[in-house]
Amino acid sequence: MKALIVGVGKLGFKLAGALLDEGYEICVIDNNEDVIENVSNVLDVFSVCANALDFGVLMELDISTFDIVISTTTNDEANVILCSISKKLGAKYSIARVRDPEYRKYLKFMSDELDIDYIINPEYATAKVIDKYLLKKYQLYANEVAGGKIRLVEFNIGQDPEFIGKKLIDLNTFDKLIVAAISRDGKAIVPNGMTELKADDVILLSGITEDIEAFDKKYSGISKEKTVRKVMILGGGKVGFYLASLLVNEKIDVTVIELNRDKCVNIKEKLPGVEVINGDGTDINLLEEEMFHTFDAYVAATGIDEANLLMSLVVKRAGIYKSVAKISRTNYDGIIDKLNIDAVFNKSYITASEILKVIRGNDSQAVSLLLNAQVECNEFILKKKLAICGQSLKDLALPKGILFIALIRGEETIVPNGDTVLEDGDKAVVFATKNEISNMKNLFKRTKIIDGIYNKLTKN
Repeated sequence: MKALIVGVGKLGFKLAGALLDEGYEICVIDNNEDVIENVSNVLDVFSVCANALDFGVLMELDISTFDIVISTTTNDEANVILCSISKKLGAKYSIARVRDPEYRKYLKFMSDELDIDYIINPEYATAKVIDKYLLKKYQLYANEVAGGKIRLVEFNIGQDPEFIGKKLIDLNTFDKLIVAAISRDGKAIVPNGMTELKADDVILLSGITEDIEAFDKKYSGISKEKTVRKVMILGGGKVGFYLASLLVNEKIDVTVIELNRDKCVNIKEKLPGVEVINGDGTDINLLEEEMFHTFDAYVAATGIDEANLLMSLVVKRAGIYKSVAKISRTNYDGIIDKLNIDAVFNKSYITASEILKVIRGNDSQAVSLLLNAQVECNEFILKKKLAICGQSLKDLALPKGILFIALIRGEETIVPNGDTVLEDGDKAVVFATKNEISNMKNLFKRTKIIDGIYNKLTKN
């Protein structure tokens, strides 16, 4: 399988790495020599410094041989044109990044008339994830899978003596939950019963929704459910704009602080229900004038990661119920776990999840990147022809980095153990660390016929 990625910024770079892990042969194009040199030094890809809209470049690459073309440049129009041309020249599938709010109403038209298979808006996708978190009952950030029947929650134990120095086998806290992974100093580890917890470990827990909510209520420090009614957003860029529009539709009081006057005017014209303040949102005096401590949630969504992290920390210390930071780079993956911020959302990871979901198609019903994209959660439908169907989990001899965290069987939700037998039609929710993703996918591709042939050959 061959993939062409045009534009190797934060998103393009992340996608190149993710598709390499999927087994793709990758070619990247960017017109910046420094960018091309950097990606060539880090990733095993074929890199070209050129203008991808140059017909000669596409013809020389023989674009018709590519299975996927993904255009992620900062120019929406260029992305659309490139994907359309690539399809006409024979590329099998195309994905274009389109970010401008003005184009949202025309996405279906562009997709149908210009033959673009999928259009992704990273800012809108990020805003939707943040919106969902803000409207959640409690405080810990959770992913919903299997249609909301199962949740994955990230819990930072901080300096809590109830957990520090304790082995998982000795803790009754997680009796109804599965500890799928632990993030320690920015690296994911797969625990067992003898794993000892350390300060600032982030535990990835899975369980049925009711049990996760009970855990959330107990350990988020909030004894009662609190509904978010007032939200302050720092930054009126694309993420801030989309988030404000989503929240207003939910009847939430929204205040946006933005330094650029033109952006302020644009937001006020298009979202009249939003209060807009033209000023420096990093100025504590301004925040105090606007009585920021009376807001239920605060979202730092500027284009500067450092400012977003810092301001989220500042307002959290002031007692804000939910403090959120939006970031784009991966530089801070190793320290985010140690910061007292309720949730940090990485736009690149969110977008990569969406694109991987599309690329995998029928192979996986859903994809979630967790713990700074070190682990994945996927949903698969079990079919009778698969080699694993009819076997118990203990007989599969799964690698250490693969874990079945739930099975949906009809209306029943099962938290599996070693004796659980996989049946035809089950929806399996499966967790895998980054280095075991290919093995996880192979489990749901290997058929009984192939296994039978392999066994005969190995015996002979």
